[in-house]
Amino acid sequence: KLRKGTWTSESSIVMAAPGGAYDYDLFVIGGGSGGLAAAKTAADLGAKVAVADFVKPSPAGTTWGLGGTCVNVGCIPKKLMHISSLYRDTQFDAHGMGWDTKSSHSWEAMVTKVNNYIKSLQWGAKTELRGKNIKYYNSFATFADPHTVDLTDKKGATEKVTFKYCLIACGGRPSMGDYPGANECCISSDDIFWQKKAPGKTLVIGASYIALECAGFLGGFGFDVTVMVRSILLRGFDQDIANMIGTYMEKHGVKFAREMVPSRFERTETGQVKVFVKDAEYGVYDTVLMAVGRTGCAGWLNCKAAGLDFKESNGKLVCNEADQTSVPHIFAVGDVIDGKPELTPVAIQAGRTLVKRLFAGSTKLMDYTDVATAIFTPIEYGTVGYSEDDAKKTLGADKVKVYHCSATPLEWNLNDERNGELGYMKVIVDTSPNEKVLGMHILGPNAGEVVQGLSVAMKAGITKEHLDDCVGIHPTFAESYTTMTEVKVEGSALPTKGGC
Repeated sequence: KLRKGTWTSESSIVMAAPGGAYDYDLFVIGGGSGGLAAAKTAADLGAKVAVADFVKPSPAGTTWGLGGTCVNVGCIPKKLMHISSLYRDTQFDAHGMGWDTKSSHSWEAMVTKVNNYIKSLQWGAKTELRGKNIKYYNSFATFADPHTVDLTDKKGATEKVTFKYCLIACGGRPSMGDYPGANECCISSDDIFWQKKAPGKTLVIGASYIALECAGFLGGFGFDVTVMVRSILLRGFDQDIANMIGTYMEKHGVKFAREMVPSRFERTETGQVKVFVKDAEYGVYDTVLMAVGRTGCAGWLNCKAAGLDFKESNGKLVCNEADQTSVPHIFAVGDVIDGKPELTPVAIQAGRTLVKRLFAGSTKLMDYTDVATAIFTPIEYGTVGYSEDDAKKTLGADKVKVYHCSATPLEWNLNDERNGELGYMKVIVDTSPNEKVLGMHILGPNAGEVVQGLSVAMKAGITKEHLDDCVGIHPTFAESYTTMTEVKVEGSALPTKGGC
């Protein structure tokens, strides 16, 4: 077993023969955030590197260029559309401060601008690879043997290349749920950001952060949006906050169909989608967006030819603490690894950390604990560390204390339509004398920006006393972290008073 925080080539990897006749020191499968970061760092360290990236079209026919999910169909377009959708509520807030604003939104103009920006990022990624003498193959890579990949380009031409080390960073793709008609009638997050036609009346199926983020920005643009939810919202996240997000979205016009799943889909003569639940017609929609989970792409790579095992249930690879697969010279980072956070910065840092071990003598391992993240629903949610439920399950309920408070962003107080709307913060600590912080959560404007700073404090071992001793910045929403005194009591109502 590897020592936590360190790695040695002698104890954990059978090294390829030095000076072997391989085409590349490192071959990266996948040109997303993690793969590109690893490739560029390895090249800077003197390695001979190649990257293969090829995007299979989605069932709806959408494809894109270099850069992976985050750049093309994830973080970047999602955040831009989220920001755009918030402008409507921002205008209402401004009305309370003397502004008289009138404006309209063009879906087509927004998508065109967003897509053009993404294309500039794709071009920049290619330019960076060329500048670092990294060979870029716009080809689909599959294993031929443990040190060889077959590359197939869009014209069907093939070639073989060999490698000393391989990094699998191919990520994942949305699942369509295996519902009859889903592939023919529905779209996913692979499609919505490149869809030139306005989505119109939309049904979002799923309760993940992807589902709620997409439903949130579509509702913010004024579309008729319904979210079909099988059970709970945001499984794996703090459930107090998940329910607050649902309540906020409902108040802002997004409808929820609870405890419901589709049974099939049919295309109507007008091009709309007829949705069935328990084989009875539920409704007709202009767009049905599936957001029921993602599947890793390891199953596409002919892993058995490399002697590589993967989980057929989710298309992911099982790796050890050194991000090493069952084949010692083949590694993986990012969403294709089983049980690791599916986040762009995680893949980037893991990739860079890995190649420093391979080519620079480092022994440092990727630290996957206390990774902060944000969910860009209409009211943003930032989180780092344990949720309340997970802390109690891991440590025991008697070893956990929860502080919480509500707060109102200052500008909301002048908007009558926000009457009763509150943000929320939660700090989870252990019951030791210094009350070490186990998790921090924030629901409110710019939550991602706030939790990024808090995550550094978490890494440094913050305690509740540190928060209490910190002088807040007034008037700010986040200052409530420094004045939090209310201990959450099981079964009691959440705090309803707060604000600047």
